[in-house]
Amino acid sequence: MLVPYRRRKVMAGSGKAHMRPDGDRILEINDLTVEFNLGRGKVVKAVSGISLDLIRGETLAIVGESGCGKSTLGKAILQLPKPTSGSVNFLSKELTTMNKHDLREMRPAMQMIFQDPISSLDPRLPVSEVLAEPLRVWNRGNEVEINEKIDELLRAANLDPAVVRDRRSYEFSGGQCQR
Repeated sequence: MLVPYRRRKVMAGSGKAHMRPDGDRILEINDLTVEFNLGRGKVVKAVSGISLDLIRGETLAIVGESGCGKSTLGKAILQLPKPTSGSVNFLSKELTTMNKHDLREMRPAMQMIFQDPISSLDPRLPVSEVLAEPLRVWNRGNEVEINEKIDELLRAANLDPAVVRDRRSYEFSGGQCQR
């Protein structure tokens, strides 16, 4: 007779239960699946049935082997690409049903920090141009205002604008690139 395997429940860490704060839930993902059609009836399931939530103030790390779907999950949360199925609720708004215009309005509130911060920045451009590009795309001011905002962002990352403004990504440490 076959008996279903029942996994024993094991608690990581100290063995003491840690209660989560009953705070403001800012992200809720339910049964998220991402599939890629390779043609000729072949489908790759990159992300399969992921559910998680995040409460304001919490930190979440997605950890796993290379190629297991971490980046695909992050991109699917941002709707790049749209998931095959499941739901993504961010700040009480369902992202999977939003049109392109509404998603564009939401995107400034969503950020993803990639695992390799140095390669996330264009090495051909100085950091001031990397920071200026989205400000220009989103019409966040004239050139003077954009330059002021760049200096403000650099200072917020504990970087001296006078020193780093013209540096390229390969001239920064990994931590500096991440900031």
